[in-house]
Amino acid sequence: MFNRSFRKVAEEYIAVQQRRADTGEISAARVKNLKNVLLGSLDRYVGNTQVHLIGPDRWKQYPTWRRENGTGRHRPQISDATIEFEMGAFNAAMNFAISKRYVPASQRFEGKPKLKTMRRDEFTLEEYRKLHTVGRAWIAKATKAPSAWARTMCYNFMLIMCNTGMRPPEAKNLRWRDIMPAKDRDGKEIVVLFVQGKGKSRKLVAPKSVGDYLDRIRAISKATGQDDAVFTTITGKPVKFLYEDAVEKLLTEAELKIGPNGTPRSTYCFRHTYATFRLSEGVDVYILAEQMGTSVKMIEQHYGHVNTIKHADRVLQGMSGWEPMVNDPTDNDGTARSSAKASAGAKARLATPTHRARIQRR
Repeated sequence: MFNRSFRKVAEEYIAVQQRRADTGEISAARVKNLKNVLLGSLDRYVGNTQVHLIGPDRWKQYPTWRRENGTGRHRPQISDATIEFEMGAFNAAMNFAISKRYVPASQRFEGKPKLKTMRRDEFTLEEYRKLHTVGRAWIAKATKAPSAWARTMCYNFMLIMCNTGMRPPEAKNLRWRDIMPAKDRDGKEIVVLFVQGKGKSRKLVAPKSVGDYLDRIRAISKATGQDDAVFTTITGKPVKFLYEDAVEKLLTEAELKIGPNGTPRSTYCFRHTYATFRLSEGVDVYILAEQMGTSVKMIEQHYGHVNTIKHADRVLQGMSGWEPMVNDPTDNDGTARSSAKASAGAKARLATPTHRARIQRR
């Protein structure tokens, strides 16, 4: 009954999933990813182990083993997302073994080990400004036309990503037909982008400057039809790697390749920069989550440190050198009057027709 290795169970499970993909129940890509994991890292971990000998200890020890025996695509460590997917495949294979009665139900894995969240390395405002300055000089230093083209595309790609929060896969899928000029309710010009990725689609809004960056790309692109990709190679073909080599060279030129956590930065850091800047400006977390196509929980989990910095005056109130935010009305040092004056100013703003209209619209 138990004379099966994990590898044999994994192969049988993959065969079942392939049949599901052939009938359209699941995607072929999912089967490919499961195969890569089950016959890759998990095979190295427990491939030769008899399935009935795989217990909770092997399950809980997998994240540590994985990080000790592998590296990520853009950083020295395997990401939490990668480990979570692999453990999901691990769990699915074991549940399959239970359903086939290769092992008893008591061998089912319960819960999942908690992984230490890895901080995202965004760019600070000063670093972002440096990218601007260095990027322009970097383009000017190009000695050949193809190099100047690639650097110009990379530079504008960086600006677009930092000002939209798109995921790299969404940028790959972006077509010229997906870009629509519009105006906000105050009549200001904006750009609306229809983006697709991770099996989902949404519309996001961007400032007019993003439209200007897109116009720069259109001016040097050989693919500007409605159905053509926005981000292409110099020959006009859809780009596969989103200028990763050029981005790495730009970050190296600006001396910003390595983030504060000691890990190499990548194109995904542009998205984190967008989120950090928006939160710093006071954008509501629920609105930002919708704009970025993610969950409020993810925003709070990865960017909670932003609110601490933004509200430093509240965090530090009462400490040496910081005045308390709420003052006792009986104080005679003038701060109470300042608070009253600020309150009066707020009431005055509430009384204006524009402010009342905005409240009514909400």
